[in-house]
Amino acid sequence: MSKKLIIWDFDGVISDTEKLWVENRRILLNQKFGLNWDFETANHYIGGKSDKTKKLDLKKLGIVTDEAFWKQSLDMDYALMRQGIELMPDIEKIFAEKGIEQCIATGGTRDKTAVKIKSVGIEKYFPDNKIFTADQVEHGKPEPDIFLLAAKTMGYKPKDCIVIEDSLAGMTAGLRAGMEVIAFVGCEMNQSEANLQKIKELGIKHIFYNMTEVRNFVLDK
Repeated sequence: MSKKLIIWDFDGVISDTEKLWVENRRILLNQKFGLNWDFETANHYIGGKSDKTKKLDLKKLGIVTDEAFWKQSLDMDYALMRQGIELMPDIEKIFAEKGIEQCIATGGTRDKTAVKIKSVGIEKYFPDNKIFTADQVEHGKPEPDIFLLAAKTMGYKPKDCIVIEDSLAGMTAGLRAGMEVIAFVGCEMNQSEANLQKIKELGIKHIFYNMTEVRNFVLDK
C-alpha cells in the first residue's frame, strides 16, 4: 500500500465539465426565476457543490427549486455527456502509476458519475469500490463528509490523503477533513486573479495549472 491516498474530484479536474453543469443550471435559473445571472455569478453561488447543497444554498437566497427543476438540469447534463466529454490532458499518466493508491470523491450522484467515468473511459482505474459520491453522505462539499468517507473506506488516515480539487467548496471540504489539498486550476474558468486570491486565502500552497505539475508533486510524496 502506498503511503498516500490521492482523492480526485471529477468535474473541473478529471474532465473540464464543471463549467457545463454550472452553465446548464444558470440557464434554467434565469429562465424560471427571472434572474439575470452571468456565469461568474452562477459559479459563485453553485460552483463545485452537489445539487443537494446547491438546492439548500439557493433556498437561502430565496430561490426555491423543485424536483422538476433538478430533473431538467440533469437531463441537460446527460445530453451534453452523450455528445462526449474528454479527459484532462496527461491525467491518465497519473492514473496508470502502479504505486499510487487513488479514488474519486465527487459532488455528483452515483448514476451520473458512472456515466461520466464511462464517457472518458477510466473504468479500469476506478471500479465501484473506488468511487464515492454525494448521495452517500448527509452533507456535500464544502463539508468534509465525502472525503472522510473515502479515506475511511480506502483504509487511510486523513493526514495521509491528498485531495485534488478545482472549486473553493471542494478545497474547503478537503481542508476541513484534515487533508493536504492541491488546487488544480487547469480550467480557464478557475484562472481569474480573484479566484486565485481566494485559493491563497484558504491557505493552500500547492496551485497547479497542468497534470504534469500534479504528477511530479504526487510522485515526490
